Amino acid sequence: ALLAAGAKRGSSNDRFKLPRELVSEALVATPKSLTLHGKDPNKVLHVPRADGAFIMRTGTGAHGYVDPETAEYRDLDLRAVAEMGAVASGLDEIGFVAHPFVAGVPEITADIHSFATMVNHTDKHCWIQPYGKENVEYLMQIAAVAAGGEDELRARPLASCITCSFSPLEFKFMDTEVVMQAGRLKMPLHACSLPSAGGTAPLSTAGLVLMAATEILSMVAVTHVLAPGTPVIATPLMFSLDMRTGSALQSSPETLQAVGMSVQLMKQGFGLPTHSYGSGSDTPDADMQSMAERAMLAQITALTGADILGGIGQLECATVFSPVQAVLDNEIGAMVRKLIEKPVIDEETLNWDEISAIRVGGHFLDSTHTLDLCRRQHQPDVFLRMGRDDYEKSGRRTAFEEARDKALRLIREAPEEGILDEDQRREIADIRETADRIILANETASQVI
Repeated sequence: ALLAAGAKRGSSNDRFKLPRELVSEALVATPKSLTLHGKDPNKVLHVPRADGAFIMRTGTGAHGYVDPETAEYRDLDLRAVAEMGAVASGLDEIGFVAHPFVAGVPEITADIHSFATMVNHTDKHCWIQPYGKENVEYLMQIAAVAAGGEDELRARPLASCITCSFSPLEFKFMDTEVVMQAGRLKMPLHACSLPSAGGTAPLSTAGLVLMAATEILSMVAVTHVLAPGTPVIATPLMFSLDMRTGSALQSSPETLQAVGMSVQLMKQGFGLPTHSYGSGSDTPDADMQSMAERAMLAQITALTGADILGGIGQLECATVFSPVQAVLDNEIGAMVRKLIEKPVIDEETLNWDEISAIRVGGHFLDSTHTLDLCRRQHQPDVFLRMGRDDYEKSGRRTAFEEARDKALRLIREAPEEGILDEDQRREIADIRETADRIILANETASQVI
């Protein structure tokens, strides 16, 4: 298909060169706006937002979980997935939810088990991350059941799907399967590149950004050829390697710089809707380092114009999820949203008449102007603004305790059986069991061969 569209053979049979004309044609044809739906008809996400602000999503890929009640770390299981869905559903700043990796189920079908649980425990849009080529069809079937049928899914996509490069400059069979099946169902794609500076990309910031841009534009072109008209969201997820240890870093200064550059290149340079990490840290806990790193990341990603800020709740370079951190990230998101809101500068806001008439020792507390504007001021949810005396009386209670209590309340108030009806839950369980039986049998047969 690529050769017929004008691509040329590269330096070897497993390489292609995509001509400028094909890439330009793909960029022109790719939709510049799209809509993400939830099961709740009121939870519709327009990309880009009319106000130019951002949408937030939870972290994906985490295999570890920090229990919000005990603060103990454990492998992320299906109970944790349900808790993540409950917390995300109750946080206003989070627009959609990504399903994580789960333990305690067959590893090869873990994505199917995780998505089946998540889609039943949130009324918000879900992001699908397949783990194998054979799994894609079953994930799409589950999405269709949750939506009320394939026609409903096409009309109101309650899920979008990641298609991902394998840096440097490779694509897996699974990801072209994702493109074709998502295109068939009119499901938006997140074209995701995850290069690591010094590992799978050059160590320089410019080289890291170039790697991401090359892979994302390739995915845009492939999608245009295989599934024309499918919405594509450019998703550069940037990392750097710590040259002392080889550990991946999400919040180092070099990574933050690359995030800003890649978002601007994708959005301003190529006009694509853009999605990148807007939260996350390299520390294992929801501590002071975590808050500092994710606050910087959120500001940079938002100020460069990203449409979607990912990574809510994730720790330890996107490998751990913490519901308490998710609540704190929700708070950061609300602050950053207010921060990037352009202030109005006009006669009313300047208020020169009152300024020029103010008496010595005067104030603006009783001003009509103050009364008119006071309710537009940002008010925190779990961040504290108490004085020393109240702080001491509270037993030195911090925003962390407030966030933990909110996370636990959201989990306890969520329906244990989920939000889908009994027939939908039964049908999804049948799909999950069929996937386990067929995919695991195929895997066993291939190992024997």
